[in-house]
Amino acid sequence: MLESSYSDILVLLSMLVAMLASYTALDMARRIGAARSRRTALGWWLGGAFAMGLGIWSMHFIGMLAFSLPIDLGYDPWITLLSLLVAIASAAIALWVAGRKELTWVRLGVGALAMGAGVAAMHYSGMAALRMTPGIVYDPVLFVLSIAIAVASSGAALWIAFRLQQRSSHVLVLRSGAAVIMGCAIAGMHYTGMAAAQFPLGSICGAARFGVDAHWLSVLVTLVTVGVLAIALIISVLDRRHESHAYALSESLSEANRKLRHMALHDPLTGLPNRALLEDRIEQARQSAMRTKASFSVLFMDLDGFKAINDAHGHRVGDLLLIAVAQRMAACIRPEDTVARLGGDEFVVFAVTGEPEEIATLAARIVTAIADPFTIQGFDLRLSVSIGIAVYPMDGDDSHTLLTNADAAMYHRKESGRNGYSFFDASMAVNADDYLQLVNDLRFAVERGELVLHYQPKFDDPDGPAVGAEALVRWQHPVRGMIPPDQFIAVAEKTGLIVAIDNWVLDEACRQLKAWRDTAEGADWTMAVNLSAVQFNHSELIETVRRVLERHQLPAGSLTLEITESIAMRDVGESMDILRRLDEMGVKIAIDDFGTGYSSLLYLKRFPASELKIDRGFVRELVRDTEDEAIVSAIIALGRSLNLNIVAEGVETVMQQSLLTELGCDSLQGYLLGRPVPAADFLGAALPRAERRA
Repeated sequence: MLESSYSDILVLLSMLVAMLASYTALDMARRIGAARSRRTALGWWLGGAFAMGLGIWSMHFIGMLAFSLPIDLGYDPWITLLSLLVAIASAAIALWVAGRKELTWVRLGVGALAMGAGVAAMHYSGMAALRMTPGIVYDPVLFVLSIAIAVASSGAALWIAFRLQQRSSHVLVLRSGAAVIMGCAIAGMHYTGMAAAQFPLGSICGAARFGVDAHWLSVLVTLVTVGVLAIALIISVLDRRHESHAYALSESLSEANRKLRHMALHDPLTGLPNRALLEDRIEQARQSAMRTKASFSVLFMDLDGFKAINDAHGHRVGDLLLIAVAQRMAACIRPEDTVARLGGDEFVVFAVTGEPEEIATLAARIVTAIADPFTIQGFDLRLSVSIGIAVYPMDGDDSHTLLTNADAAMYHRKESGRNGYSFFDASMAVNADDYLQLVNDLRFAVERGELVLHYQPKFDDPDGPAVGAEALVRWQHPVRGMIPPDQFIAVAEKTGLIVAIDNWVLDEACRQLKAWRDTAEGADWTMAVNLSAVQFNHSELIETVRRVLERHQLPAGSLTLEITESIAMRDVGESMDILRRLDEMGVKIAIDDFGTGYSSLLYLKRFPASELKIDRGFVRELVRDTEDEAIVSAIIALGRSLNLNIVAEGVETVMQQSLLTELGCDSLQGYLLGRPVPAADFLGAALPRAERRA
């Protein structure tokens, strides 16, 4: 037999190519299994089959080139090409099996036999490309062993490839280790087959004369193969990055959707469920209770004294207090119950039990928890809570009725002394229905023309003519008659109807002022209009005022907007910006009810206000040498130091008038000087006192 030898460098190179081909195959198998469309999977399968087949064939061919005999060698190009096609076909079978969603033992066995047979066929057809004469003699044992190694290594490769695509962590490390094992198995098959080959003395390579020269072909095959495998891996890496980016984008969108869903169903301040989520849970409980004949409860809660704290300390403290209240309420309920915030200082607890004793215990626990002092930003604050309780199905068979009746029971609790709880009963339904009817009527009051304005004259000189008026809204209800503002303004603020009412008041007051200023008597008159907290913080306030003034062709200085001291101090930064913009427009600002809040003089001097209005509470009991006189005197002195016009409200007696004038008030309002009257009667009310008496 001819003595054979190997090039160590080419042997090592063949093994490296085998490992690189194995890594590429494992990566392609994962790509096929993870592809989201049939077209994408087909692309990865075809490209992967070519890259993997070329890699395995190249390993075999480089291994053949590493082999040398003491005769000239060459390779038949057509048989060599056939061996390449066989390698690609076997790779296609392997990737098809490894890319399946499931790998049964039957499928694994069939795939291993098919791929092993293909690899063996590729190897021995490549050996046949030598065209040896006489033919190659194979050792039967080593021949069978090489085929067994091919089948076994193919089965192991398929199993490893399938398992790796199921893993989500440490994939790169595991794939690299598996590629080394698979590469060694493929190389082991090749060199076992080469060891089985024996070349008799006198053998001649028939392809040496017309075949492909081995020296330059070894370099070409190596470069092409490594290049193809490298391109396949680069494409895979780029695709992985694209997938990672798409996955990150998908996760971001999912997170954004989760946040949006949470925002849609939860209160942004406290994080508690909002009305939408509460009503959904009540509806689910109702459907379950209908089947099981069970009951559940709704506890409607309103904080007693919250408005005073919010006005006194500002909305920041108020918000922190609401958060603390929410935490205490959540600590009082059971895991299966729900506490929700409807808005403002209104909370609702949905309890899955309808037993009166259990509900009373829960309500008492909440009352006790809220009664404990709160410490917010250094302030010791005290609250109480009024709770109304409605039980399904006795007090309502849907969420709307249950909440309405629980609300009615809560108002009954407030009227009965607050700081406690009341169960709903039928007698409270009358009040609830009356309240709902009032809200419904108020929704249409503006468009039906039921709102009217009365005007109270303002006097600089008690004996002189009026210098302007303050617009005061009334509701001329078609059934209830004239309703004063203290009976519907709070309802309008609570239901959000106040913005439409305030806009109507502003427009109608300016329209009337224009009509008066076109007469000789009212040419220089001004109009004062009160702003609610909701309208003052409305985003369209500035533009609304501008449009109204332009519509009625009024100078901005003829309009005075009155805001309470507590509204101005609620959010000083935002209030300052709104007041500054109104002042730049030319509109005058009056601080109403001054002395009842907790203004900071540091901020007050920066407000672009032109007028301070002394609250009627100081005027009502005003007599000489009293605390009220000292307070009024201090307010007047403060106003004068800030160059503000001082107006006193609620002047009802001659003594009050005299004392206020003596203390230095610039303007007076009150029943003594003129009651609020309809526009048609205002000209008479605005005459000098002597003419009015006549």
